[in-house]
Amino acid sequence: MIVIDIPGFRTLNLEHLVLDFNGTLAADGRLLDGVESRLAALANELDLHVVTGNTYGDAREHLRNCPVEIVCLPAAGQALAKSDYVRRLGPDRVVAIGNGRNDALMLKQSALAIAVLGTEGLAIDAMDVADVVVRHAVDGLGLLLRTKRLVATLRS
Repeated sequence: MIVIDIPGFRTLNLEHLVLDFNGTLAADGRLLDGVESRLAALANELDLHVVTGNTYGDAREHLRNCPVEIVCLPAAGQALAKSDYVRRLGPDRVVAIGNGRNDALMLKQSALAIAVLGTEGLAIDAMDVADVVVRHAVDGLGLLLRTKRLVATLRS
């Protein structure tokens, strides 16, 4: 568990990290440099979940060395499926990281929402509900490893 007290915002008691794959952890279906080591470090603190449409069909292969639960979704209804997944985990205990329009509902209901403006872009719907926007997935994962960065960004 990661506990973060953010003055003027809230105290976060995070148990789960829910991640999108394509556009967030990967570009063009390839896992981004630095992601694997950050996920390994976070696995000591959080349960890690990758919920993906698996656009390129090989997310499991790219994540084979990562300590994550992988859920591959059908093409239809991904936004609701991701949102339902977060709801089942308990939204007040979830930090979610994503970039796509199909991630917006998942981000909106999570206790902490991190949107990634990466190589594949960031959907406005996802950006509008994010607590924080980062340039790269490694930056977003880094916020969870060095939580004072989140405090500095989100305090009021």
